[in-house]
Amino acid sequence: MTTAPDPAGFRRAKWAIACLFCFLGLQYATWAARLPALKARLDLGAGELGLLLMACGAGAAASFPLVAHLMRRFGSRRLSLASALCLTVLLMALSAVPDYPLALLVICADGVAVGCLNVAMNAQGAALEKAYGRTAMSQLHATFSAGLLAAALLASGSTALTASVPAHFAVAAALLLLLLARARTGLLTHEEPRPGEARSEAGGSQEAGSQRVGSEGTRAPEPRPRKRGALTALPSGRTLLMGCAMAFGTITEGAMNDWSTLYMKDVVKAPASVAPLGIAVVSVMMLLARVRADHWRGRWGDGRVVRTGSAVAGIGLALALAAGGVLPTLLGFACVGLGAAAVTPCVYVAAAERGSDALSLVAAMGTTGLLAGPALIGFVAGAGGLTLGMATVAASALIVTLTATRIPWRSRVPAPAG
Repeated sequence: MTTAPDPAGFRRAKWAIACLFCFLGLQYATWAARLPALKARLDLGAGELGLLLMACGAGAAASFPLVAHLMRRFGSRRLSLASALCLTVLLMALSAVPDYPLALLVICADGVAVGCLNVAMNAQGAALEKAYGRTAMSQLHATFSAGLLAAALLASGSTALTASVPAHFAVAAALLLLLLARARTGLLTHEEPRPGEARSEAGGSQEAGSQRVGSEGTRAPEPRPRKRGALTALPSGRTLLMGCAMAFGTITEGAMNDWSTLYMKDVVKAPASVAPLGIAVVSVMMLLARVRADHWRGRWGDGRVVRTGSAVAGIGLALALAAGGVLPTLLGFACVGLGAAAVTPCVYVAAAERGSDALSLVAAMGTTGLLAGPALIGFVAGAGGLTLGMATVAASALIVTLTATRIPWRSRVPAPAG
């Protein structure tokens, strides 16, 4: 591991990459918050609206081959800036689409751009940790949550002032461009690892002397020639294990967001004023845990944090389902937010160690889990009740624990100070 003794450079790059994470959360939540207005303007039914949402997820999930190629061709810095610019343009286009077919096309393109930015910004985060020997990925993911919150507040304020979706999206686009301008000044430039330089199947890292990372403006060495025409290797078994951990981790997160309120209302019989606290508890605990998770990673290592966290999420939720009652259920939901918070950041780092192809595949499997998770829980709940559906969420978290025992995690590194 190359350690750069430059705290100022670390902070500059960290804030630049954080702007990308905040950008993605702000862009996604901006148009999601105005779905009722888009539904009314385009005169959509429930099925058409569902298909519109699926188009975004399908675009992100299907973007894997394209993202892998673009990462190899352009690198994470240029890809992140280009995809972020595309997302800004697509947000404005969505506010002006005249009909449903064009809206489907715009949303699908938005999903592809999301897939590109998701992989590129996580590659930047992994490169930051590798370059400076300090953890940062969990805090970067926390800024994504901050972007979601900022978009919700902006949507609330905008709708109070005007019903115009284009006006709301224009303000959001201006904020996105400010974030993009800030990110551009500090993103890292680095050479993508060649297949022979990826993490070995035994779990160790080979010498990465050819990989150099530096802030924009820093003179970078010439990249070594790369053979053209080589086919992308099939994913290894451990890469697929990382994909499984990511998929079941996102199933856990997504299902809690979609089903916790309904479980509180229909099974626990919580009052209407208390039922929404389920998703609030999960979200707040996840945000707080992500702020602190990099310190846990620096102290105990990524593997132990993922194994312990996913076990806490699965066992805590299972005990809450068995106990019943409002307070035990909320405590169980808190365990999920606490335990699942560091899973996806750590898996992204592990996948990035194996190269851009592995990172692209793992990100696509995570998107698939996020899409399929709520539908899977709904199917199980329809067949055996919502308690059984939530038990499936607990089982998903425990599957992450099992797969984490076979993943070659990166060696422990010092946590960032402050």
